[in-house]
Amino acid sequence: MDFKSGFVTIIGRPNVGKSTLLNNIIGEKIAIISDKPQTTRNKIQCVYTEDDFQIVFLDTPGLHKPKNKLGDYMVRVANNTLNDVDVVLWLVDESTKMGPGDKYILEQLKEIKTPKILVINKIDKISGEDVEGIISNYKDYDFFDHIVPISALNNKGVNKLIDYIKGMLPVGPKYFPDDMITDQPERLIIGEIIREKALHYLEQEVPHGIAVGIDLIRQREGQDIVDINATIYCERDSHKGIIIGKKGRKLKGIGKSSRIDIERLLGSKVYLELWVKVNKNWRDKEKILKNFGYR
Repeated sequence: MDFKSGFVTIIGRPNVGKSTLLNNIIGEKIAIISDKPQTTRNKIQCVYTEDDFQIVFLDTPGLHKPKNKLGDYMVRVANNTLNDVDVVLWLVDESTKMGPGDKYILEQLKEIKTPKILVINKIDKISGEDVEGIISNYKDYDFFDHIVPISALNNKGVNKLIDYIKGMLPVGPKYFPDDMITDQPERLIIGEIIREKALHYLEQEVPHGIAVGIDLIRQREGQDIVDINATIYCERDSHKGIIIGKKGRKLKGIGKSSRIDIERLLGSKVYLELWVKVNKNWRDKEKILKNFGYR
């Protein structure tokens, strides 16, 4: 039997569930999840391998109108992947209305020759009749090879989606070893875990103005303990106080929940120290963006 392999990009507007879908498929916490839009900043490469095929997923930032250099970077990453992969997944959620942004992206997709699948996520929130209504919204966009309703959260329809993707892959090599699930360095994943927890804890106006730098990862000699020092960077002095919280409670909460996920990732005990520093307007400073991995 011929081995099949290929690259699949997941695109869609912010907050439609791209990272949730990826984490469900891979079975590990790789892509950051939050209820706030534009959470994913880097192109995360995840690998799903079975006996006869391998899918390399690219989770790109949501397509949106950029407001700063970080936004420009995120949109550029998303657009550049469309012609360089074997399959494009256009992910939408349970919203029954199609906005101007959706139509704009669909017009872009129409010009791309890459095979495409329309994935309707969050069907656990709506009725079967509503699902049919969403499908009918796309009747004028006949360039999709398949339309697959799923619930990434509840794992409904995900196996069917994998089967469709497998059927569209070319015969090819095994690009990555069987036990490899991402090409992202441990340091980046740990930083993203901390940023995810911060997004859950912080006020609405703060999250997009933060980044996490990992200052130290060190295994204690002869012990099953990893020391990690990390800094949460924000853009304003007022934000620093919000992140730390009254008597440091908010920062402690971020640290505690981060440590649980990091210990699961590393398979060892973790001693995590967090600091908060102000770096004004870092999102518009290219050197700082590169230091945080947004290259």
